[in-house]
Amino acid sequence: MENIIAINYGEVSLKGMNKSIFISQLIKNIKFKIRDFDKAVVSRDQGRVYIEGYRPEEEESLIGLLKEVFGIYSIIPAFKFDGGMEEIEDVVLRAARAHVQETPVKSFKVETKRVNKKFPMKSPEVCMSLGGLILENIEGLEVDVHDPDMMVFVEIRSYNLVFTRRIYALGGLPYKTGGRAMLLLSGGIDSPVAGWMTAKRGLEIEAVHFHSYPFTSERAEEKVMDLARHLCRYVNSIVVHSVNLLPIQKAINENCKAEEMTILSRRFMMRIAEKIAMERNCQALITGESLGQVASQTVESISVTNQSVQLPVIRPLIASDKVDIMEIAQKIGTFETSILPFEDCCTVFLPKKPLTKPKLSRMLESEKHIESEELIEKAVSEKTTREITVN
Repeated sequence: MENIIAINYGEVSLKGMNKSIFISQLIKNIKFKIRDFDKAVVSRDQGRVYIEGYRPEEEESLIGLLKEVFGIYSIIPAFKFDGGMEEIEDVVLRAARAHVQETPVKSFKVETKRVNKKFPMKSPEVCMSLGGLILENIEGLEVDVHDPDMMVFVEIRSYNLVFTRRIYALGGLPYKTGGRAMLLLSGGIDSPVAGWMTAKRGLEIEAVHFHSYPFTSERAEEKVMDLARHLCRYVNSIVVHSVNLLPIQKAINENCKAEEMTILSRRFMMRIAEKIAMERNCQALITGESLGQVASQTVESISVTNQSVQLPVIRPLIASDKVDIMEIAQKIGTFETSILPFEDCCTVFLPKKPLTKPKLSRMLESEKHIESEELIEKAVSEKTTREITVN
């Protein structure tokens, strides 16, 4: 008998002819995630991914890491062994006793999956026999088939599996199976969540961060790098491009109306992000915009912003309530960093009354007073690039 972790991959199982591509990438991601466990072996068999060969004391650490891998629906720590009904009875009792010692329960249910049709007993017969065995040998338990405190699962294949826990993970699709996109990453709450959500759908992400140094501090930029490090728990590494927006902001401030600063800055940011994205073979942009949250996120503002770029813009938070976004930020570990009080580029030359219903024609007219292409080229050429990896 050995400890084994079975991994169910949920949505991936619904894929058609290209399913193997998704599973292969999932296995690569799992191997990278648990790379420090030198004895662990990852394999694929009968619609699941398995991890075995590890030391029993390493199991909980492995589970903790696997819970951060996109594409995994559930994680099952189990006992794997050969043999017939007698061996199954021994392992079921062992597993049930261990579960009761760790988590006091009053009721249970046995569920059997008989994949090996040559096994002499049918699934209901196995359940009845094992249920009676547990009742006889573990005091204080009763059977509850509707809402049990403990489930005892038995799978009879070419080998046997017995387990009492099923840990639900992140789900989604394996990272790096959905193309590449460029995330506009600020130091706020929303954009890291947007990046996490799109990565969960398989998109490989890079990031571009805008600062206004020396009007914004180096610590403000490092805060963004810290957010990227948090995201690396789920995506392993992120390339972050830092762009100084200050020369563009100064040009807008000197040549355009104050109320236009927010929307014009946003249009420039999108154009710069698109230029970098295309250089980096990204097929889309990602933003943390949520409809109506601030002046640049009204329908009118988003429409004007959209028309500054050709690439599609993914806005996973567009209909999300701020409270819901904050809950996800807390869940993924970015919230505490996001709320640190360091200024970002959006605070520079901030107008008292920014436009909330801008007109594209007016924005285009205002941009004629600025050397747009020259400023964009300069900003891109002077960017700095760092690869952020998991701690």
